Amino acid sequence: MTTTDATPPMSDLATLAQQYGLEPIGLRPPLHLYIRQVWERRHFITEYAKARAQALNAESRFGQFWEVLNPLLSIAVYYLVFGIILNTRGSVPNYLAFLVIGVFVNSFTQTSVLTGAKSISGHLGLIRAFHFPRAVMPLADVFERFRALRTSLIVCMVIVLLTGEPLTWMWLLVVPAVLLQSMFNFGLTMVFARLTARVRDVAQLLPFMMRTWMYLSGVMYPLGTFIDRLHGPQWVHTLLLINPLAVYIEIVRDALLESYSVPVWNWYLAVFWAIVVLIFGFVYFWKAEERYGRG
Repeated sequence: MTTTDATPPMSDLATLAQQYGLEPIGLRPPLHLYIRQVWERRHFITEYAKARAQALNAESRFGQFWEVLNPLLSIAVYYLVFGIILNTRGSVPNYLAFLVIGVFVNSFTQTSVLTGAKSISGHLGLIRAFHFPRAVMPLADVFERFRALRTSLIVCMVIVLLTGEPLTWMWLLVVPAVLLQSMFNFGLTMVFARLTARVRDVAQLLPFMMRTWMYLSGVMYPLGTFIDRLHGPQWVHTLLLINPLAVYIEIVRDALLESYSVPVWNWYLAVFWAIVVLIFGFVYFWKAEERYGRG
């Protein structure tokens, strides 16, 4: 007697599962539904960011003070090299305040991207164990850096005041400037989070890329003076001027330094970069939603 106990082809099983309402695990939802799912987990994002910040500093003697101490040590080094040895302070009014603002604004973007780029590749256990929109992870990392920025901004403003700058209504512009930079950071972080999830070597290249970007953004010197002395095609000058990191540094300096002013188009650029990079980064990350944690 002959019996047939063959397993149905996978195509037939998939059709049968679809017929009875079964859905693949990790299927990418539509974009509007994905955004809603991320918003529904906003409380988890804030609590996760808080817990992560406490865990990162739990074993350090100075704890969360390192969030401020690291930029301050960088400021001391840059002031020695650029301010004293290269005498940049001679061409910039209140160079110390100028440098402090540049370092703290740059540090916000730099630490957001470097930390958030590993938000998927560094948490595969959590991603494989629970079902949730993966955008929660880079968003939590950027929010963690935003929480640390609040303390850094207070220190920055105190130093600016101690250097002789007056407290004016212009200081209120720091709030929209930081919010726009946060939007930009989130979009950029999502781009590198997806890239790093696929190619781990990206995480090794990022510190060199961010350091190069810092030197091209006028953190330690006035960008306008550098561009004026630069010999090269006009498009290079334009790229340096519209460089998003330089734009956010410039508008914060414009708000806090009385003797410093920038054209109003810097604010238009700040809004442009924030919206475009946020939308592009979010969609780019969402497109690979079903592949995170696989393989």
